[in-house]
Amino acid sequence: MTENFSDIRELNDRIKEESAFIDLITAEMGKAVIGQKHMVNALLIALLSNGHILLEGVPGLAKTLAIKSLSNAIDAKFSRIQFTPDLLPADIIGTMIYNMPTNQFMVRKGPIFSNFILADEINRAPAKVQSALLEAMQELQVTIGDNTYKLEEPFMVLATQNPLEQEGTYPLPEAQLDRFMMKVVIDYPNREDEKIIMQNAVNDSFGKINKVISPAEILKARASVKSVYMDDKIENYIVNIIFATRKPEQYGLQKIVPLLSYGGSPRASINLALAAKAYAFIKHRGYVVPEDVRACCYDVLRHRIGLTYEAEAENITADNIITEILNRVEVP
Repeated sequence: MTENFSDIRELNDRIKEESAFIDLITAEMGKAVIGQKHMVNALLIALLSNGHILLEGVPGLAKTLAIKSLSNAIDAKFSRIQFTPDLLPADIIGTMIYNMPTNQFMVRKGPIFSNFILADEINRAPAKVQSALLEAMQELQVTIGDNTYKLEEPFMVLATQNPLEQEGTYPLPEAQLDRFMMKVVIDYPNREDEKIIMQNAVNDSFGKINKVISPAEILKARASVKSVYMDDKIENYIVNIIFATRKPEQYGLQKIVPLLSYGGSPRASINLALAAKAYAFIKHRGYVVPEDVRACCYDVLRHRIGLTYEAEAENITADNIITEILNRVEVP
């Protein structure tokens, strides 16, 4: 892909204008979600890229509040589904019920028919329930009885996992993890943010979230994100990063060969490119730079890299592997 300088400058000016609403959304979300800028950015990246997020963090870190605030700022429908071991697929997608007065079966749609879905503690539900949700995520449609129903767009799932308790859970298989665009790990807020959160909660002084954009405008923004310019060198950089997870020895990374059981799938390169474009859009830029790729790399790759028992025995994480790769692969 080649474009001359004047075309890129014109595109950059257009993207800067079309991405102005990002500041409005972050300002509205900032009324309720204090700190956690990385999580807010990840939500916006997934929203603009038509992706879904797997969020890992201890309870009480504003995961529910963040996606609910985002849905309020966009004037969209929000559903929260608490995943439990006794949940059934019909509890999510809906079911057919018998209507006695009419002597007919009718469809009762489930909570999946919303724009934003919070799948709370997704690893608490059995595989059949998880797969029902993931099918809806992938196909953007649900089949109830003999009829298929399209889900409303924008449609985004924020699934959470509690890293503390693993008893009685059903971990997501690798093939299902791969369907999430990003896995975001969030930590506790810093001291200053914690103090503001405490004061606002005690005084009940969190601001009201106002609608600043419509769902239709989000769909329009997605088209703008795809038009963000990505140079051939950046594309090669992304491919090199992904191939370094599959064949690290070709990139002088022999020491991580025994630590990796498998690398990123083609979904990894696709999602890394989409995330980098969305990140550039959030930064009001019409072109992707290597820093955009590096900023999204951990979230896109950490759940797509398989670690061996040797890596786990040495307490080496996927993030450690990604750091090694980013330090080794040549930056354009």
